[in-house]
Amino acid sequence: MVNVKNEKVNSICVFASSCNKIDDIYFREAYKLGVEMAKCGYDVVYGGSTLGLMGEVTSAAKMHGSEVIGVMPERLYNLGISSGDCTKFILTKGMRERKAKMDELSQALIAIAGGFGTLEELSEMLVQKQLGYNDKPIVILNTNGFYDDLIKFFNKIVENRFAPKVSQKMYYIAKSPFDAINYINNYEFSNINYLADKIASKNKS
Repeated sequence: MVNVKNEKVNSICVFASSCNKIDDIYFREAYKLGVEMAKCGYDVVYGGSTLGLMGEVTSAAKMHGSEVIGVMPERLYNLGISSGDCTKFILTKGMRERKAKMDELSQALIAIAGGFGTLEELSEMLVQKQLGYNDKPIVILNTNGFYDDLIKFFNKIVENRFAPKVSQKMYYIAKSPFDAINYINNYEFSNINYLADKIASKNKS
């Protein structure tokens, strides 16, 4: 099956763990994701670290032809964890500037297994989409069921009416790296007004 690049997407931002002490299955799937991105001609924007799944996905992508753009705040850079695999490396003052730059440089994003930082980055992008600041495809790669409990919690938010049902369309749960890239390839930018739907739902209650 041929996977054809989305013409509106040049770079995909990847949120990922920077931990090396995790199960090999996450590294294998991160590597496959990097390969799939490169096969379709997508460049990679990420946190700039050589550690963990960050390093795995980007080294695979670069090896197979992608440009790799790392973005890192000065505090982390001074710890000596920046990656030499970056085609371009951008240094920022802090974490907020880092996230803004990653957002600016990418037209889609994929969250793979990660810790609190990954969760925080994913949450911010979901809120941005809900408020209409972007209409990017947001993919959660659920390797090994890692995000099962988070997905249940997202559903609970909707079930308890803290967010409208349409909010569940803001993100896509991918079962594999191929599934994740296939979703982005076929994503249609529609500018759905999730905020208007949320307000309309609130007014009806």
